[in-house]
Amino acid sequence: MKLHFYFARRFLWVFLGILAVFGLFQGLLDLIDEMRVLKDAVTFGQVVLLVGLKMPEGLYEVLPLVMILATVALFIGLARTSELVASRAAGRSGLATLMAPVTVAFLIGLLIVAVMNPIVAATSKRYSDLRESFVSGNTSALSVGPEGLWLRQGSENGQSVIRASRANPEATELYDVSIVNYAPDDGGPILRLQADRAELSDGAWHLTQAKAWPLNAGLNPELGAKEHATYDLPSSLTRESIRDRFGRPSAVAIWDLPGFISGLEEAGFSARRHTVWYNMELARPLFLVAMVLVGAAFTMQPTRLGRTGVAVLSAVMLGFGLYYVRSFAQIMGENGQLAPAIAAWVPPTASVLLALGLVLHMEDG
Repeated sequence: MKLHFYFARRFLWVFLGILAVFGLFQGLLDLIDEMRVLKDAVTFGQVVLLVGLKMPEGLYEVLPLVMILATVALFIGLARTSELVASRAAGRSGLATLMAPVTVAFLIGLLIVAVMNPIVAATSKRYSDLRESFVSGNTSALSVGPEGLWLRQGSENGQSVIRASRANPEATELYDVSIVNYAPDDGGPILRLQADRAELSDGAWHLTQAKAWPLNAGLNPELGAKEHATYDLPSSLTRESIRDRFGRPSAVAIWDLPGFISGLEEAGFSARRHTVWYNMELARPLFLVAMVLVGAAFTMQPTRLGRTGVAVLSAVMLGFGLYYVRSFAQIMGENGQLAPAIAAWVPPTASVLLALGLVLHMEDG
């Protein structure tokens, strides 16, 4: 048991060390990129804040690579110090030695999904809002529920709150639309619009069969109401910004995803992307275990056998291959070509079986 704790502790420290190195490099690259893009629009402190908010999402994406590199580093270190030889001489097989790293990887996966996932969702959303406010001076918001879709847009001319009973999958065409415009500087409502349909074009919402009520103090809105066959409402929103907010499942914490999926379906929207993402997050610990097995399969041999560089390269390349297969299955699941459960669970399960077969082959020949 002490030997298992020893291997587990070494693997954990190696994993944290490599993760810290990746975090440092990512922070420096993001700092340079944000300063190049934003230039004089923000202060250095605001750039650092943006980099700090962006870092969790970047580290979350490279966790499989960090896991496989940590496994490679661990077993190469154990082989060079002959600790693997001593472990085998004490009667422990290679599979028994793998129990500690595999258990640690699985627990790390559970912790990442349960704790880091909500952190990434919150920081990425905050990063998007702050960056938009630094660049354009306003923020936008989108929410979906049983009562329909809500949008908020802002500019120097004031805020607008948009509600629609239903929309197309990209939320760029709204139906049964109600809009309230507010005066700048936290002023009150100044105009209400009702339209059968609204389509987002370049820099404006194009409303059809619209009716406008002025909401000036002391006036009867109905007396000043006007009907328009078409009406253009200026907008700071773009198709890309709506797609990012409406279509990014990673912006929703995993604990909130079941309720969010139910809300999408009740509002009449497709929740396939979010369902696939939810299942893939649940399967993430299993995929991290597969990365450990892949790394161990190529690096558990004694260093006196040579070809260490080839073994490391093979492990990393196979890890990348499995990662791309997983990403390809995710795309097929989002497009409806695979069931969400199959797209999410088959690649990590197959990766574990493949890696386990490699381990058995390398150990027993």
